[in-house]
Amino acid sequence: MYGRLASNKALLQGVLDGVKALRAADYAVCAPYPYLSQAQSMLQGSNVAWGAQNLSQFEEGAFTGAVAPGMLADFGCSYVIIGHSERRGLFHESNEIAAAKFQAAQQAGLKPIFCVGETLAERESGVTEQVVATQLDAVLERFGAQALKQAVIAYEPVWAIGTGKTASPEQAQAVHAFIRQRVARQDSQVAQSLCILYGGSVKPGNAVELFGMPDIDGGLIGGASLVADDFVAICRAAQ
Repeated sequence: MYGRLASNKALLQGVLDGVKALRAADYAVCAPYPYLSQAQSMLQGSNVAWGAQNLSQFEEGAFTGAVAPGMLADFGCSYVIIGHSERRGLFHESNEIAAAKFQAAQQAGLKPIFCVGETLAERESGVTEQVVATQLDAVLERFGAQALKQAVIAYEPVWAIGTGKTASPEQAQAVHAFIRQRVARQDSQVAQSLCILYGGSVKPGNAVELFGMPDIDGGLIGGASLVADDFVAICRAAQ
């Protein structure tokens, strides 16, 4: 929950200037709802896509304060983040709600960035794979692996978000490999082409090493995305 019109303009312009010559990866900015029009205005025609940070699982109805998938499509969004750890933890969104939002996003022509990840207590208890599997299976069991052809998965260890801690490249790679293997049980081709992002204190100083892992395809950037130079440096690392 960051940003104002003036600071957004400076940030988006810095990102545009920094990545306009980069073509070897996909870049996107997911903005708060009130600033989607600004993002659309500044980013359309560029090599930077835009999206939202959440959506309702309902297309319309008496859900005051909610934002429907079709509303995001009206602003040209390509992506929407679903199941972020803060939505799961602070707003008590269940795996079932996340799966319903996944379906609603795809029905509106949006590509979900579907987040999975464990808390520190869960990692220390040795249940990381069980937690991630349960979160992922909410989509796989309901819609099948084919649904992931038009989706992105983001692994975000909750203990590494906003804490300054980062999963080691090897720790992150292990979970990414597990996710890909989990999908491959249903469809090996979908698993091979699936884009799996790492999100958890990615910075310019660790991005190259993280992105060098075989199953880490990019990053879901948090705090570093609020500084144009840092975000652009991470984009370069994705080359």
